[in-house]
Amino acid sequence: MLTIDCKDIESIKHELLVYVSDQVAAIPALKIHEFVLSPIDDEIIDKNLVISSIKEFLDSIGEGRNFAVISTGNIISVKSVSGKIIERNPPPPAQMFSCPHCGFLSQYEVEYNNHKKIHYL
Repeated sequence: MLTIDCKDIESIKHELLVYVSDQVAAIPALKIHEFVLSPIDDEIIDKNLVISSIKEFLDSIGEGRNFAVISTGNIISVKSVSGKIIERNPPPPAQMFSCPHCGFLSQYEVEYNNHKKIHYL
């Protein structure tokens, strides 16, 4: 099991997790400032493959020169070389409509209004 520390790249942690777990064929688990890769079928995860996958991802978004990938034991850290932290604006949350009677959720107002009608039949 490998832990990837993502404190300096928190805003792209999810994208990195998907990319690396696909490249390495491992099961990811998300934590607050990091994610963990677990092997499939008790195989050993190739740490060098994980490091090269992280570097490939950073290069693909144009941040390869700004971050170092450091391995210490079973922890791989992605650290800023210049103190720069990647900050991206999260997408705006979708507006959700919730039925006060049963808790039905919909992001579409028309669907929500049609659903509410069944409670008054």
